[in-house]
Amino acid sequence: MLKHADIWRAVDRLAKEYGLSASGLARKAGLDPTTFNKSKRLTREGKARWPSTESIAKVLDATKSDLSDFVTFVHGEAPRTAFRNVPLIGLAQAGSHGFFDDAGYPTGGSWDEIPFPDIPDSNAYALEITGASMEPVYRDGDLVLVSPEASIRRGDRVVVKTTEGEVMAKQLRRRSARKIELQSLNPEYEDRFFEMEEIVWIHRIIWASQ
Repeated sequence: MLKHADIWRAVDRLAKEYGLSASGLARKAGLDPTTFNKSKRLTREGKARWPSTESIAKVLDATKSDLSDFVTFVHGEAPRTAFRNVPLIGLAQAGSHGFFDDAGYPTGGSWDEIPFPDIPDSNAYALEITGASMEPVYRDGDLVLVSPEASIRRGDRVVVKTTEGEVMAKQLRRRSARKIELQSLNPEYEDRFFEMEEIVWIHRIIWASQ
């Protein structure tokens, strides 16, 4: 029989597995940051409040986990995660020649590597954030995992390379056949607008350290 404490413990363990707090896990899944707070786990009358199946589905999707992973956490076990090395460079380097091929896939021998739980996209890569231009979402030293193969929708956080060689992390506000609108993560920086012909590639950010 499933117990209230076991389900919430599984949520906490899933968050820890990806280097996140409970609130960080909620944000990553597009939920209210307080969704998994300990204060939300009981009503004012002290009755058990369970996480919704929708919220669990969203965190599994956001972390690229499946239900079997969550069940192992419910039972107090750690999932047997397969790791592989993922190419890593600093965001400031990403615009330099020789790091990406024409399709936007990592290339060349100048990349560093970090171990990361295996994901379906064999061309996934990691960028290390430098400076303050991505605050408060991404801070100096944070790592973001980027998937060239992931589908992109409005509101997704993305990495974009322009024909001028500029590489930036933004939020996709709108994209049409001719134009693209990118919202800056740091409100002190201007939003960016491009013709699609000015964009070399656009990749989705699927994970970030917090």
